[in-house]
Amino acid sequence: MDGEAAESGARRRLERAAELRAARSSGKLTPEEAEWLAAEDELQEKRRKIGSAARADYLVRDAMAQGKFDNLKYAGKPIPGLGESYDPDWWIKGLIQREQLSGLAPEAILLRRDDAELDAVLDGQPTEDRVRAVLEEFNARVINARRQLQGGPPVVTKTRDIDGELERWHARRAAAAAERTTPPPEPRRPWWRRRPREGGA
Repeated sequence: MDGEAAESGARRRLERAAELRAARSSGKLTPEEAEWLAAEDELQEKRRKIGSAARADYLVRDAMAQGKFDNLKYAGKPIPGLGESYDPDWWIKGLIQREQLSGLAPEAILLRRDDAELDAVLDGQPTEDRVRAVLEEFNARVINARRQLQGGPPVVTKTRDIDGELERWHARRAAAAAERTTPPPEPRRPWWRRRPREGGA
């Protein structure tokens, strides 16, 4: 609000000075108006003589006095990344980290990650048809990435044999089902209860 008021006041002073200059050229100025215009012209001349560095220094000191630099994000802390070697992709890496974006990598790298997680994804599928659909989609992605239409690193991920993966999926499901139906082992009796009692009992 203070900035708007100052800007509005400065605009009014400029408009008033322009009006008085026009009136001065026609000779219709009162002595008070002539004095005010002379003071304004002198102030403008002083502003012209001050260099850019001095003006910037004044503006920074003024902002500090108003408290505009208080509570800055890195106040009293080292600036992150200062002194490291220059990375031309610093801004995109910072954006990915700040916004926690994922899936922004070459397809070859994404396929390696998905290949490592594929068994867990397949184990989460309820039916054989869904498992087959996931495998077909994965194989299609691998084949498409091998064409290198978008460039990037070479694709080293192999396609999956659908029938073999289905057999492995059934085996993992059977093992998980057997594990669920196996009764838990009986807890062992504590050592003091395992000792025979004196007296033959």
